[in-house]
Amino acid sequence: MGRFVGGFVAAAVVAGVGFGIASPAFAAVASDGLRVAQANACMGCHAVDRKLVGPSFKDVAAKYKGDAAAQAKLEKKVRDGGAGVWGAIPMPSHPGMSAADVQSVVAWVLAGAPSK
Repeated sequence: MGRFVGGFVAAAVVAGVGFGIASPAFAAVASDGLRVAQANACMGCHAVDRKLVGPSFKDVAAKYKGDAAAQAKLEKKVRDGGAGVWGAIPMPSHPGMSAADVQSVVAWVLAGAPSK
């Protein structure tokens, strides 16, 4: 289950539906999202639990907790970049990331950026 089908897994992770911390589907989301973040230089500006250039992934998850539109909003932000939400430093666009990778890393962030 390395990729998402129709956004179901991403939506379920964001909604917190059907995933216990130890579930295989949650583990797949966690490991794939972390891999994508590491492979696409996300960790150069973000850390899991502390601010670097941009906000921590845990702060992003907290800000968007309960927001049903968060997955789509953050996927757009990753693809197109943006500024002003977290301060004056803009987030660069990532047009070279595949849609599946963008979806995966955003789902991972919204799940609280778990390491396992």
